[in-house]
Amino acid sequence: MTGDDFDTPLGQHLKKRRRFRVPITAGGLALFFGTLVVWAVLGNNPFGGEPVAVAPINLHSGTPAKTSEGQAPVQVVANPDRNDGPTLVPAAAEQAKAPPAGATKTITIIDGKTGARQELSIPATEAPAEEQKFAEASPHGAIPKIAADGARPAEAFARPVKPLPGKPDAPRIAIIVSGLGVSDSADAVMKLPGAVTVGFMPYGGDVAALAARARAQGHEVLLQVPMEPFDYPGNDPGPQTLLTSLAPQQNIDRLYWLMSRFQGYVGIANAMGARFTASEPSFAPILREAAKRGLIFVDDGSNPRSLAGRIAGDNNLPFAKADLAIDAVPTAGEIDGALGRLEVAARERGVAVGITSALPVAIEHIGKWAKALADRGLLLVPITAVALKPKPS
Repeated sequence: MTGDDFDTPLGQHLKKRRRFRVPITAGGLALFFGTLVVWAVLGNNPFGGEPVAVAPINLHSGTPAKTSEGQAPVQVVANPDRNDGPTLVPAAAEQAKAPPAGATKTITIIDGKTGARQELSIPATEAPAEEQKFAEASPHGAIPKIAADGARPAEAFARPVKPLPGKPDAPRIAIIVSGLGVSDSADAVMKLPGAVTVGFMPYGGDVAALAARARAQGHEVLLQVPMEPFDYPGNDPGPQTLLTSLAPQQNIDRLYWLMSRFQGYVGIANAMGARFTASEPSFAPILREAAKRGLIFVDDGSNPRSLAGRIAGDNNLPFAKADLAIDAVPTAGEIDGALGRLEVAARERGVAVGITSALPVAIEHIGKWAKALADRGLLLVPITAVALKPKPS
């Protein structure tokens, strides 16, 4: 080591590293931005790689689009409250085909904002030709209507009543089993006599099939319409509930959705609805719509403040009201007692109506009671046989 080693600053004898620099030129920048522009124009894919189905449409609202052979025509419906573009719905000619009893199909709804997917079961096949005249197209599917010849669905789908031999004026009792379509009791209910009326909630993927099966076994069918109770939304009847906070036309639109879930019912009944059935501004348009479509209305009798009877009378709407809930206390003894009280009411007034849920204990005791009813001089009848008829127009 020499003296210079102590006097020389550190690093003086190290070899300098060679640095490589890439020259940036105007031509290079032009090439980079040119490539970016070409990719943006030709490679744009707003769906991010999602599978895309393309259907020809006509952008004039309400005009069916021309399609290739085998494709169903569609219409474009504007959605002012959404920013994910128009909705494609079947053209009116396709909507007018009433779905047949029994079959359903599953469709997938994709939220345009979040991409969330929801599967929904809807009726899939056509109704018998003789029933199609009672089906009217709506944005939600087929809903009931009075036929061109004046025939009403309530009359067309009613079941005939055979009087008791030698007792043409025998007191009549109607029994409604409610809440089907969301319970597992349908098989048990089908074992009851055909004169028992069955009410279906508009939910469940197989509700159309169950309603068709009930009709095939001789039962009259009711559509139970969810209506607002006093403690809503703490007590929520289900999707598309009719609400006093909505405008009449909004409730009518919800009613159409509910009506389109299945076909062949003679009328509608309230499901809950203590607040709604006591509000004339909300309730009256619904009953007017039921009358307009040739149905009956059945009040379940749970709300003493219900305006159903008066509004039905004002609109010539056939109407029936349950006198008591058979399974209010769901024990064998109480159910038998309720059936006895129904018999007393029928003998006093000529008719009586009982309603029950599809609890197994209720179904079992109603079945046993019905077998001996004729021997006691009473006639079990469907709900249309006790509904007050509209006045002649």
